[in-house]
Amino acid sequence: MTKKKKYYTVWKGHHIGVFESWNDCKAQIKDFQGAQYKSFTTFDAAKKALNGNYKDYIGKAKKFKSDLSKLQLKKIGQPNFNSIAVDAASSGNPGKMEYRGVDTKSKKQLFHQGPFEEGTNNIGEFLALVHGLAFLKQKQSNRILYTDSKTAMSWIRKKNCNTKLERSEKNKDLFALVDRAINWLKTNTYTTTIVKWETKAWGEIPADFGRK
Repeated sequence: MTKKKKYYTVWKGHHIGVFESWNDCKAQIKDFQGAQYKSFTTFDAAKKALNGNYKDYIGKAKKFKSDLSKLQLKKIGQPNFNSIAVDAASSGNPGKMEYRGVDTKSKKQLFHQGPFEEGTNNIGEFLALVHGLAFLKQKQSNRILYTDSKTAMSWIRKKNCNTKLERSEKNKDLFALVDRAINWLKTNTYTTTIVKWETKAWGEIPADFGRK
């Protein structure tokens, strides 16, 4: 009997993507703490999963229930789905870091960068916001931009990445991107509204990598 071909989606590993053999998949997850991957029977299914959230495909996603009162929830209201959401994740601080932006409603991935060899979550959140601002400006979109990081919002207002991480050969590619982001903020104007994601009311931000 012919063995059915499988396709492997790697959400978190040395490289993310869809791989056509177990050996290729294994190379991405070996010695990578907290790797996220799953096999699918068709390429289309694996590709669709890559643009989604890992937790939605492993049978462990739980419906979020807020601890806030009805009055508090009413005051906060519902998310504005005419938006994109950004988030970052790092394995260690500093450690391997990546960030992405997704459509808030569908969770479809719109952009992704990393993983970078050495970074911090705050740097990732900052870069994700700048990437989101540039993305929406390029698309001439009126959507708002959600983040769950007050620190990143502060850095955006100051047009500076106020990280304590020291530059080194290991993180030179990351800091090259940081320098580009700061330059973009100082040389561009934008009309996008950046809004704090209400985690206590709505649960994890849709761009969350599911590592908590």
